[in-house]
Amino acid sequence: MELFSEYFKKDHILSKIDARVKIIVSLAILVMVLSYKGFALPLLVTLLCLFLCMLMRIPLRIFLLRFSEPVFIASIILLLKLFFSGKDVLFSISLPASHFSLLTLTGYKDGLMDGLMISVRILGAVSIVAVIGFSTPFTEFIAGLSWLRVPKGFIEVLMFAYRYIFVLFEDAMIIYNAQKNRLGYSNIRRGLGSFGTLAGSLMLKAFEHSHNITVSMIQRGYDGNMPMLKHKPFKLSEVVVSALAITAMGIVWKI
Repeated sequence: MELFSEYFKKDHILSKIDARVKIIVSLAILVMVLSYKGFALPLLVTLLCLFLCMLMRIPLRIFLLRFSEPVFIASIILLLKLFFSGKDVLFSISLPASHFSLLTLTGYKDGLMDGLMISVRILGAVSIVAVIGFSTPFTEFIAGLSWLRVPKGFIEVLMFAYRYIFVLFEDAMIIYNAQKNRLGYSNIRRGLGSFGTLAGSLMLKAFEHSHNITVSMIQRGYDGNMPMLKHKPFKLSEVVVSALAITAMGIVWKI
């Protein structure tokens, strides 16, 4: 549950900045990172985001959990590009496949460079999303999206999904502990069967919760409009600093 909680969002320099400013700056830098043809800008953004996470004192366990999946995906893409894409041979390794044949793995230099370029873009983009997630409470983030005229249907689904993450997580832990106490994960075969039962039960509970919340909101006169936080006027200092940050990143993007 700690992975989804906001207990580590304490007072720091980014927590005092308007969520709308953080979203705009993040979107601008994200577009630059994804469209940049090189390594300098994504690596610079990744290092800056890691530095900001250190300033915010993000717990190491939470940090590793947030970055484990994108690092894994980037590593897989790098290996696929290295061994299955390119023409300029970098190295070749022969591995025994059987008693009478050898398996040859060939690494390509241009494939390696393409893989590294994609990987640093992934890490840079994920770092931006992680920083804004660590520094912005969910309610303020949703209010910022509403101010940016994001469709109401998307915001509504996002709010309900975030609300019921915790409910479904608690249901999953109850079912898992019950299965574990009955030796449901004593071996691989029983573990896979127990996991299938757990997934099916959560699907049924998700449909049940969605039906209950729909009925209850209709009975309370819900018409699709959600009251959001009232925004304060922009601070001149935040706007100036944000413009300077975007300009600096734009200069690096142009180089």
